[in-house]
Amino acid sequence: MKSPNFRKFLSRFAVAAMAVATSLALAAGCNSVNATGSGSPFAASAIPKPVVDDTLAPAKGQESLVLAGGCFWGIQAVFKHVKGVTSSTSGYSGGSADTAQYETVSGGDTGHAESVKVVYDPSQITYGQLLQIFFAVHDPTTVNQQGPDRGTQYRSVIFYASPDQQKIADAYIKQLDAAKVFSGPIVTQVAPFKAFYTAEAYHQDYAANHPHDPYIMICDLPKLSTLKKDFPDFYRE
Repeated sequence: MKSPNFRKFLSRFAVAAMAVATSLALAAGCNSVNATGSGSPFAASAIPKPVVDDTLAPAKGQESLVLAGGCFWGIQAVFKHVKGVTSSTSGYSGGSADTAQYETVSGGDTGHAESVKVVYDPSQITYGQLLQIFFAVHDPTTVNQQGPDRGTQYRSVIFYASPDQQKIADAYIKQLDAAKVFSGPIVTQVAPFKAFYTAEAYHQDYAANHPHDPYIMICDLPKLSTLKKDFPDFYRE
């Protein structure tokens, strides 16, 4: 993932050349992550529902979870289109407040992961169902990497905020590993939630605001296609 301002320093010729090179590199990297791409480590339709899960709440309410699965642009975009989700926000989790800035986090040594806070109505969708979608749209088998993005800030993490969330996350990972849904063991961390720091304004709804960015087109739009194709009951425009 590149800084949104990096192109302004390049000539038109350099931009064109870089766009071609970037597209080729991203295609090679992202195809190994997207559920709909060739070389995918799994078939999204084969991801089972969690056996251990909450039941739908009898009345409307508000719950939240914080997830990290590579660049937050794509994960945030996916959950924005999930029924029952009231908001999805890009940010940072795992480190301290004084290092929760994009340029600092990009150094890879802050403890932060690029994360997404998902606020949802538990009467419409369960915690486990949200995790099912999460595992369908990223590769949980690569350590500190998603496609072309490398570094601890791109690691796969579920930050649990309660013993119940921890129980469901741990049980689901064991279930998926036992079923050999993925081509390798799941390396997603299940870690206690400490704090979430909202990312800079230009990162919010980045995929929606920059649909023609090569990174978005190659790495993130297929995630939305996976959601729409494999989870039609949960997809919303």
